[in-house]
Amino acid sequence: MTLSMIVAIDQNNGIGKGDDQLAYISADLKRFKALTTGYTILMGRKTFEALPKGALPKRRNVVITRQAGYEAPGADVVHSLDEALAICEGDEKVFVIGGGEIYKTFLTQTQELYLTVIEHSFEEATVFFPELNRNEWLLEQQEGPFTDEKTQLRYMYQNLRRK
Repeated sequence: MTLSMIVAIDQNNGIGKGDDQLAYISADLKRFKALTTGYTILMGRKTFEALPKGALPKRRNVVITRQAGYEAPGADVVHSLDEALAICEGDEKVFVIGGGEIYKTFLTQTQELYLTVIEHSFEEATVFFPELNRNEWLLEQQEGPFTDEKTQLRYMYQNLRRK
């Protein structure tokens, strides 16, 4: 199994405000869908609850929560990191999609990062991606910068692999 993370970060590693993401960039959302469709996505309870229509289609959804008896329609629910890794053991690729605590917990086991780096600092950010030691990662591909027509935000894509 390849453990991957996919995330949009601002210049301060901000990824969210409260239970919402910082920015909605149409091309980034399409990239997320294209990369994750057909694979398993792993997320925390708050990330699952922030999905506007619940479980994402054409993907196996796995939700990690400490809440006993929690139900997530259309998703498998687990209560620990070990349980999450065990349930995904036979999967080809698993994308960790948030939130902040889940990224922090899985980062040491992650082999691939799919970053959308937004050239902006969101002062309202309350949730952050963990600090990366760039010496541990190899930049395999970079695209951009691009500018989102609707928000005018500049961003680029970076695909990194653990050395």
